[in-house]
Amino acid sequence: MSGQFEQFEKDIRGCEKCELSENRTQIVIGDGTPEADILFVGEAPGRQEDKKGRPFVGRAGKLLDELLGEIGLEREEVYITNIVLCRPPNNRDPKDEEIKACTDYLDRHIRIVDPEVIVPLGSFATSYILDKYDLDNGSISRVHGEVFSISNLKGRFKIIPQYHPAAALYNPDLKEVLKEDFEKVRENI
Repeated sequence: MSGQFEQFEKDIRGCEKCELSENRTQIVIGDGTPEADILFVGEAPGRQEDKKGRPFVGRAGKLLDELLGEIGLEREEVYITNIVLCRPPNNRDPKDEEIKACTDYLDRHIRIVDPEVIVPLGSFATSYILDKYDLDNGSISRVHGEVFSISNLKGRFKIIPQYHPAAALYNPDLKEVLKEDFEKVRENI
């Protein structure tokens, strides 16, 4: 698998599919092991991620690491990526055309990692993942923590949407919700 992943990284490095490529420091492909049973999909890199080339290394990343620790996992045991691989200016939400330009890369991540569980973090990742598998696509506030079981030609896996960890930084009440929802991830691996 490592050869396949190395080629994938080479294919992405010079991407100029959308305007986000004009201002990025670097493409933030992912972090963790491509052999992971769990694939986390965030929204987009922020300033710290753009500088360091790794997803979830800022404040939201610290909370993600804490949540992983509470279910007995470390970052190195999962794979983490984003729906958009370049930082939107001023950390704005990704635009539809930027998401569309990057989803081929996310689809390749899914094929290469071939996880048992996909955990979309936040509304943009949840919307894309649920649409991709023809699932009821309600708001994140309605579907967070729900376990969707998928069976297709590649096998069986689950999708468990979660609030984005950054949401709990702005609304501390969501931290307990995230902890409960992360328990569902632990129960399904």
